[in-house]
Amino acid sequence: MKIISFNVNGIRAIEKKGELQKLIVEQKPDVLFIQETKAKPEQLSEALRHPTGYDAHYHSAEKPGYAGTAVFIRHGLFRSAEILRGMPGWNDHEGRVIGIRSGDLIMFGNYFPNGGKSEAAWREKLEFYDHFHKYISELRRQKYRVLFTGDLNVAHQPIDLARPKENENSIGFLPEERAWVDRLLADNWVDVFRKKYPDKVSYTWWQMQSRARERNVGWRIDYFIVDAPLYPLVKEVEHLHNYMGSDHCPIVLVIDLKSIKEYG
Repeated sequence: MKIISFNVNGIRAIEKKGELQKLIVEQKPDVLFIQETKAKPEQLSEALRHPTGYDAHYHSAEKPGYAGTAVFIRHGLFRSAEILRGMPGWNDHEGRVIGIRSGDLIMFGNYFPNGGKSEAAWREKLEFYDHFHKYISELRRQKYRVLFTGDLNVAHQPIDLARPKENENSIGFLPEERAWVDRLLADNWVDVFRKKYPDKVSYTWWQMQSRARERNVGWRIDYFIVDAPLYPLVKEVEHLHNYMGSDHCPIVLVIDLKSIKEYG
């Protein structure tokens, strides 16, 4: 199964640029998770609501033009699948969590909060992190096999951003955020890219205003995280730097899930 995650920074804008269509045609993902759609389904073109060869599902924010997630699933990929939106016990009014449940497999594509707008937003970000960790831990306890991807809005280690010293006090690299990733890893969740490439420098987000992408002054804030028993099934993980149109690049995971019940 080829899974791609892409924070598009506005799905209507990237459609106009042709980059989303290019990604789908060239990469042929089985599952495409999208973050920051910034639109409701009724605002979208026919091509986005019913992409050729895929079933499209959206989880939009209540606030117009803000946040939102989506998932495109290749026709016939699953014998049966349920779309999950939000988290139990959490008011996901910003449309940040979308998932797929098929048999004993659950996959999420999330747009984690930035937390930089206010003190309340910062507290909510940390609460969101912990709530999601508890959610996937409960799913694990129920014997589901879980993986998640998306824009986590945190660079875990100094290797994950171009200028760690200058950003020691910056949102996205603060100790409390990085400690959450520490807790995940200690709890037997695996950061697939860093596990596979412990010393590789590769970024997934660049500030657009300063043309940082041209100079590769970036951050790695988009991840694939899998439950440890799934890691041996990973075949490939990659950052697709040649796709433009957003301040993020797509990331891709190829994983052998033939043993998952109901998948095939």
